[in-house]
Formats: sequence, structure tokens, C-alpha cells
Amino acid sequence: MRILIVEDEFPTRRLLKDSVKKIRPEWEIIGESDSVEGTIEFLQKNPQPDLIFMDIQLSDGSSFEIFEKTEVTGMIIFTTAYDEYAIQAFKVNSIDYLLKPINQKKLTDAIEKYERLFQDKEIPSNAGFDYGSLSKLLASQSSTYRSRLLTNLADGFQKVDTEKVAWLVSANKITTAVTFDSHHHIVDFTLDKLEKELDPTMFFRANRQYIVNIDAIHKVENWFNGKLIVKTKPDAQDRIVVSRERARSFKEWINQ
Repeated sequence: MRILIVEDEFPTRRLLKDSVKKIRPEWEIIGESDSVEGTIEFLQKNPQPDLIFMDIQLSDGSSFEIFEKTEVTGMIIFTTAYDEYAIQAFKVNSIDYLLKPINQKKLTDAIEKYERLFQDKEIPSNAGFDYGSLSKLLASQSSTYRSRLLTNLADGFQKVDTEKVAWLVSANKITTAVTFDSHHHIVDFTLDKLEKELDPTMFFRANRQYIVNIDAIHKVENWFNGKLIVKTKPDAQDRIVVSRERARSFKEWINQ
């Protein structure tokens, strides 16, 4: 059985890979991808996988774009952070879905479901998959934002709820989430990605280095040339400066 894993979150990708190997050691993981373009290139240059674990939102766009640009014959098990309402559509349009953070039992159930269908030769065709409707449905879920982060530990991973994150900082190509209890957690996401996925009523992109939680802000000071300095609790390791161009948006955000 040839398996492809399409997932832009490294901890989730590694967890999926290790879990699949543990559950079905005889299965061959023929590739991994973290992007739309990377997946398209892989599918066009390699034998088609039998089964694909596929995240919905990838680093460079929606995974539905893959089906519009190249042939996909392998069946899909989606991995998604969307809520129960949105993921009902995945039941109709794929073998199964896995809601993040991925549960080992549900992963096993999804694999066994695929095996039953494969054995009974009831694997449905991707031709009946209504990607356009799914894409519109997910776009309409504007209130669905990331509620947790999977962070790296020396011996594994840890789940951190976003509401507990005071601010995020990017330095030396490493993104760190700092919680209200002053703990530092390294995450495998860029600030650009997190800015799109975090609730904009709760988080604001102050500058290229920082995203701040509104509940962490205890004081805002005027600075020169119309800039602002944001004081947080816990204290940020560097001065958080909001540029003059973003100052108006920041004031509107904090005052809403």
C-alpha cells in the first residue's frame, strides 16, 4: 500500500508518519509534501499513491487546487481543524476525516475503514468529489480560526490553546509562542501563516516580528513619527513597535 502525506505542519506530519508506520508497518510512505505546488509536482513525477492523508490549508493555498491542476486517483483521508459543521461535507466527499489534533484511535478507525472498502472493492472514484462546493463551504466558515498550536518538545509534542498565548515572536527563522504564564514554545509556523489563521479580533500583527494577543496588552505609548510602543504582560523580550502605517488599524482593533 503506497501512502502520501500532504501536511504543512511538521509536528502533525511527523506524528502521522510515525503513527501510520506503527499501525501498518507494511505500508510504504512514498512521499511527503507541505504545499500545493509540491504535491502537484510529486503526483506528476511519481506513481500514484493508493491513499493520501491531506490537510485542507497548505502553506501556499487550499489543497483543493491540487485536484484542479492534476489527476489524483488515490483516495483521500482529510486532516482538518474545521468545526463539526464544515467537516460533515468531508464524510460525503472522502473516505474519512481526522480532526486535529489527530487521535490515534480515530486514525486507526480511518485506516480500517479504507481497508474494508479496498477489500470489498468499493473504493469510490475521486471524479464524484465536489471540490468546488467544499471550497465555498470552507470559505464561508469565516468564524473558524485556529484554536490550538502543536509545539515541539525534545521528546514529542505539546498542545497549547491559542487563548493562552500572549504573543508570538519570529527571530532567526524560529517562531516562538509565549503564554501568559511566561512559558516559551517553539512552533513550526511562520507569522504570515498564523496571521491568517488566528482570530483577528484577538490577535494583531504589530510588525514583522510580533503578533500580540489583545489580552496581553496593558499599556500603549506614543512614540516618534506616529509610531506606537506596545507594553505586554508578560514582558516581550524586545520592544514591540507598531509602525505609523499600522497605528490607525491597531487603534481601531484595540477599540472595537
